[in-house]
Amino acid sequence: MSVRHLDALLHPASVAVIGASSRPGSLGAVVLRNLRGGGFGGPLWAVNPHASGIEGIPCVPDVASLPEAPGLAVICTPAPSVPGLVAELGAKGCRAAVVLSAGLKAPASDGGPSLEQAMLDAARPYLLRVLGPNCIGLLVPGIGLNASFAPANALPGQLAFVTQSGALATAMLDWARGRGIGFSHFISLGDSADVDFGDVLDYLASDSGTRAILLYVESVKLGRKFMSAARAASRNKPVIVVKSGRAPEGARAAASHTGALAGSDAVFDAAARRAGMLRVDTLEALFDAAETLARVRPLQGERLVVVTNGGGAGVLAADALSLAGGKLATLEPDTLAALSACLPATWSRGNPVDIIGDAPVQRYQDALRVLVAAPEVDGILFIHAPTAMVPAPDIAQACLPLLAQVRKPVLGCWLGGPAVAAAQAAWTGAGVPCYDTPERAAAAWMQRATHARNQLALSQVPPAALPGFQPARAQALSLVHEAVVEGREWLDEVAAKALLAAYGIPTVDTRRAHDADEAARLATRIGFPVALKVISPQIVHKSDVGGVALNLNSADEVRSEALRMRQRLARHSPDAVVQGYAVEAMAQRHGARELIAGLATDPVFGPVVLFGRGGIDVELSAQHAVALTPLNPLLARDLVERSGAGPLLAPSRGRPGVDLAAVADTLQKLSLLACDLDEVLELDINPLLADPSGVLALDARVRLSTGLRGRRAAPAIRPYPEDLEEMLVAAGAQFRVRPIRPDDAWRLGEFYAGATPADMRLRFFLSRREVPHSELARYSQIDYDRDMTFIAVEAGEDEAGARMAGEVRAVCDPDNETAEFAIQVATPWQNRGLGLALLTKMLGYLRSRGVQRVIGECLPENRLMLALAQRLGMTVRAGEEVMHLHLELAAPGP
Repeated sequence: MSVRHLDALLHPASVAVIGASSRPGSLGAVVLRNLRGGGFGGPLWAVNPHASGIEGIPCVPDVASLPEAPGLAVICTPAPSVPGLVAELGAKGCRAAVVLSAGLKAPASDGGPSLEQAMLDAARPYLLRVLGPNCIGLLVPGIGLNASFAPANALPGQLAFVTQSGALATAMLDWARGRGIGFSHFISLGDSADVDFGDVLDYLASDSGTRAILLYVESVKLGRKFMSAARAASRNKPVIVVKSGRAPEGARAAASHTGALAGSDAVFDAAARRAGMLRVDTLEALFDAAETLARVRPLQGERLVVVTNGGGAGVLAADALSLAGGKLATLEPDTLAALSACLPATWSRGNPVDIIGDAPVQRYQDALRVLVAAPEVDGILFIHAPTAMVPAPDIAQACLPLLAQVRKPVLGCWLGGPAVAAAQAAWTGAGVPCYDTPERAAAAWMQRATHARNQLALSQVPPAALPGFQPARAQALSLVHEAVVEGREWLDEVAAKALLAAYGIPTVDTRRAHDADEAARLATRIGFPVALKVISPQIVHKSDVGGVALNLNSADEVRSEALRMRQRLARHSPDAVVQGYAVEAMAQRHGARELIAGLATDPVFGPVVLFGRGGIDVELSAQHAVALTPLNPLLARDLVERSGAGPLLAPSRGRPGVDLAAVADTLQKLSLLACDLDEVLELDINPLLADPSGVLALDARVRLSTGLRGRRAAPAIRPYPEDLEEMLVAAGAQFRVRPIRPDDAWRLGEFYAGATPADMRLRFFLSRREVPHSELARYSQIDYDRDMTFIAVEAGEDEAGARMAGEVRAVCDPDNETAEFAIQVATPWQNRGLGLALLTKMLGYLRSRGVQRVIGECLPENRLMLALAQRLGMTVRAGEEVMHLHLELAAPGP
């Protein structure tokens, strides 16, 4: 990902239109007209070999004749000319271009690369950024930039809108203008050959003029880049997305149950949730959500109270909330008594709070005061229908001073038209989001609740993932690599269960038999009853073709069933090659629930974990959900809850509930398997039996990536880099130095709590007694793709309670050019070599990932840091209040 030169694209000092024209209706004429009409204040040039000037704008024949390098070039010429023009612009010194031209997917020459690739090749030597091709362009109303061929300009505002659809862009501009919605940026990505969602998200995340980012997504090309940027952006401001294309294309090609259930739309849903974004279904909801999330006060809970002067409107809101899975607040007796004291005897005496249609201003104020003070109320939806008793503007103005002091979120719904327009405008102007109908208001509250849940997932501190567990990775790798070398796309039943066992997932005793007689002998050794399953590379769903026999109670039964099974396959699947049989013990788990757990591969976001209700009719059930890898205990439990299978797992009618910890552990182990083994494309455990004593995998299928299929996409979120762990001796002691993990938040908190006030001031440049939980979560849940923190933990037999002795962290810019570092060592270990060892490790890591320079700051009195910096060859420069540290990193050796 890169924000390099995006400032030239999105905040140019000058603009040149390549292919400008005076011909009415031509692309070059429309773009030039829009640039002039937008009010852009910088120099504007036109490039056209057949004109000396166009409508008063200076015109030159070619790029070389421009008086200086333009900050931004807008290319409106036919596709074959684009690569050459990009090369000329780069040589001139231009660093950003908008390519409106379509047709660049065509080959540049017979058998050669596409015009698009030729364009990128021409841009690369100059690091010239390209928006498009085949896009509408971009608008930045705050600087009067309309570098597009949209039919209308955009109003200035604080919403950024980024879309892949050109037709949608033009319609959305017209729609938003009619409703007075303004934008900080309006960007059409087109084919996203260079600048894509990840780049734009990184730029807009730090743009002070943007309070929310709205995305219209048709497809994502690079899952990890998108997720990294989206997670970073959504920590700073609301990111709301509409994703088109809900058909599960990926599922159509899947052969396993898991692959069929984990459709691309479900995976994108999981990605949006994991990134802390909010996904909505419609464009109207997109703007409603932007209004709600950017204005409403922080959410402390989901319990909503509805206060209204019309009972019917309140019921509509309550119904909409209930259908969406929302929570109406249950009013406590004290709250009900307080409301009864200020409302007519005929009030609704519950939630919704109907204050009756003849309510004067004072009644509105009194009811709001009670509800604002009620501890069981987390948010208020105010609904008003116009009456002849009191003008709506009077009610709005009387309530605003009270709402200004409220910490709880308040939403408004002013029903009607001209009679309530002034009231709605007053509340909107005061920062209270308002909606036209009770249903839209309820939907907006649910958007807020969903976004809060997704944000909470970014700040939760999970317990350690599978403490003390180490998979038999060498055994698993051997199983997989042997199959790949032999060109086997599917592991057989025995190998699949051996793979699960290597990752600590309990399986039934399963053995391979080559013929009917060997199957009978193995069954006798295992003990009856047994199950018999055919082994054939051509048979994936064995029960569909009579390839499974259960509850066989003697060697003769096993032998006879094996022969009959071979006969059935000869009739139904004559091309299937029978390689033998799997003989396994019958599981005696009466009352166990049948579940499915597995892995699938999304072509963009990589491996995902699926969980839900299992059994032979699993694909008919809607009770399943998917989650991106890697999983921690909290994410695994969340996957179980979202699957809808929760009631199946709970105690019911005297039957005890299942061991949920064992289920969550299994999901985490599958996630670990997916992160470790790139060759695993799909994996089914169906059924996975679960009961109070744990889980047991009865049937397993594993699909591998062979040479013909290619390798799968990498996990969209980089897993914990275990290979960076090492033991280190410093200060006369031994330490385990490793990347920080999310479950280290408590350890980090203790580390800061044990520091002296002086050390905390040197670290944070201010006096602080403690670090908030939210900050600890952010410091420990890092994105290993762009950040790194190494911690030194005192070595011992049990790391679970070991203390931190030091930390060094570095945050890389999106271009991976510069990393800013910070370091802190516990007082007992200072000036004893631990800081030098930590910072040396960090510099080596940054050098290995291609970072070019390291910068940092420290207070002038931090003499230990200054001495350490000088010892490592850093340049030290005095600033007004801090010392600036700088080190150019040499490239890693061969």
